[in-house]
Amino acid sequence: MPVTDLSFRIGGEAGQGLESSGAGFAKALTRAGLHVIGVPDYYSRIRGGHNYFTIRASDQPVWAVKETIEILLALDGETVTRHAGRIVPGGAIIIDDKIKFDEGLLAERDIRLVRLPLVEIAEREGNALMVNTGALAVAAALTGFDLEYMMGVIADNFGRKGEAVTQANRRVAQAAHDLVLERYGDIVPWKVIPQKAPPRMCLTGNHAFAMGALMGGCKFAAAYPMTPATSILEYMAAHAEWGVAAKHAEDEIAAVNMAVGAAFTGVRAMVSTSGGGFDLMTEGISLAGICEVPLVIFLGGRPGPATGMATRTAQADLFLAMHAGHGEFPRVILAPHTPEECFQVAARAFNIAEKYQCVVIVLSDHYLADSFFSTPLDNCTVDAIRIDRGKLISPEQVGALAEYKRYALTDDGVSPRALPASGPNAVYLTTSDEHLEDGQITEDAEVATAMANKRLRKLETARADIRSPYRYGPEKAQLTLVSWGSSFGPVYEAMNALNAKGVAANMVQFVDLWPFPAEAARQSLADAKRIVVVEGNATAQFAFMLHAYGDIRVDQKLLRYDGRSFTAEYILDHVEVR
Repeated sequence: MPVTDLSFRIGGEAGQGLESSGAGFAKALTRAGLHVIGVPDYYSRIRGGHNYFTIRASDQPVWAVKETIEILLALDGETVTRHAGRIVPGGAIIIDDKIKFDEGLLAERDIRLVRLPLVEIAEREGNALMVNTGALAVAAALTGFDLEYMMGVIADNFGRKGEAVTQANRRVAQAAHDLVLERYGDIVPWKVIPQKAPPRMCLTGNHAFAMGALMGGCKFAAAYPMTPATSILEYMAAHAEWGVAAKHAEDEIAAVNMAVGAAFTGVRAMVSTSGGGFDLMTEGISLAGICEVPLVIFLGGRPGPATGMATRTAQADLFLAMHAGHGEFPRVILAPHTPEECFQVAARAFNIAEKYQCVVIVLSDHYLADSFFSTPLDNCTVDAIRIDRGKLISPEQVGALAEYKRYALTDDGVSPRALPASGPNAVYLTTSDEHLEDGQITEDAEVATAMANKRLRKLETARADIRSPYRYGPEKAQLTLVSWGSSFGPVYEAMNALNAKGVAANMVQFVDLWPFPAEAARQSLADAKRIVVVEGNATAQFAFMLHAYGDIRVDQKLLRYDGRSFTAEYILDHVEVR
């Protein structure tokens, strides 16, 4: 029977290559024309600790992983102990024939146990580290998935290590594939059927964001590595051909100050970090605020306080993004929810930062940052990018002025911006102290008030670029789910499941969070009979914003803060339908 929705999970210890193997299999399924999502789950350690990678593939769009799986690939006994209970009837466990576990876990359950000498095959054809390649080839064979898609990914992934490594992995895959068909044949009821579809990429949210930043003109990126933001700096460093300078700073304080300096000179600059690193950046953020320097900050959320759970996910930094920095100055906050949106938001962030000469914070989280999604090619191309540098004036324009004032008071709060030393009139003073229109330090009360008002006017001016939330589902519904950021996928699937059960449900997804789109929020929720906000934190931060800034009262706050992402099943189990 053709597959419509099939989930694989490969599990083992840190250091066994689970993420790279899972990502490779997700890429192979994507190349076969399937809709795919792949989600890693790992501990904050280099060796030891149980890790796993879940891949869901379908001939229809998928937006989140499920609570259940069909095929479990166990590289150790602990994987069976932890995940056997998630396997649906008719499913299978693939495991080396020498690994021991409590087979009583499978008693009276309709689960196929596929035992093969996977380590022996890997050692014979290559080396023991290739056992995961063999296990994935077995999964492909059991589901009828053409092994050539895997072979293509093996060539891509191992080509840089040389032909010998590539061919060894190919031999391991072929041997394991042939042996399982010989010994077990057609024992699972699902088949992976390649689909005719336009080409898609298999992207994480971070890769999509980094692509959008590069195509949006980013020329300087600084960071101190911190999960889940590290892969952005890695991507930038690997693509120097775009003319970007990627700097691994000694700490987050240095990173943000480097970026402020780069942005001051006219370069599109950004930093990427997570909560603890962002904390260290707050003084630099305030510096950008008073100097009116365009700066983009990627903030990848994870549970806190302090180190919290460094490799888990959370949507708990919304208030931090809103209020970080001392004093009062404007910032814009955007929260993408898909790789396509990450790509587009990256370019938008630089446009908004330059247009309003302010800090723009892109708020993501571990789930969106590190998960792999099949993404249409035409949604992430340079043709989709538009560059807007705002009131950046040329040397000729500044030279024609009788006098240039970098911080000139304007009705919209945005002053004409000349790059420093771009002409005789463009030699000016900038200081972290309060200042006059020409940048000279002042403590005059009237000037201080005027300057504060000027900067804060940008918040209202920037509303022109703040988008309304997206709406999905039927116009009329008895239940309206509200979400922001990465909770989109599980909420979208839960909405569809509710409608399939006869419960009329729709959803509203916010992307542009600050300045808060109050009027658009009220319009989007005007007909809502029962509002349920779904978000990954303990204090219902976005629900507070709805009430405080939109005068919108919420009927239920559906929260999760255990470090794990939402699933549609989790939402359906916890939503109150009345």
